[in-house]
This record gives sequence, structure tokens and C-alpha cells, in this order.
Amino acid sequence: MNPAKFFREVRQETSKVTWPSRRETMQTTVMVFVMVALVAVFFMIVDWLLGSVVQAILGLGS
Repeated sequence: MNPAKFFREVRQETSKVTWPSRRETMQTTVMVFVMVALVAVFFMIVDWLLGSVVQAILGLGS
């Protein structure tokens, strides 16, 4: 395959892509950070609960 033809086709395909606006990008970024924070809190609570159950079962707590 001809490299020049390849890059010409890549450029054509790239021009067809609908790029997100700055506002859409910011909204998506904020949503990702919020979801990451929520999932982190969820797993922290689950970890704490499971740790407490294991300590209670094994009698390792004070």
C-alpha cells in the first residue's frame, strides 16, 4: 500500500469524525470524576464492612 494514499485516507476519515465541543468535554470530565469518587467511596465502605466481619469472626478486634 502506498503510504501517501494511506495518510490521505486517514485524513479523510478524521474529517468525518464529529468532535465534542469544549462544553461537552468538560461535562464528561466532571461526570467521570464524580463517578470515580462515588465508586471509591462505595468500595471503601464495602472494604470496611468486610474487614469488620472478618475481624468479628476471627476475634481479632479489641
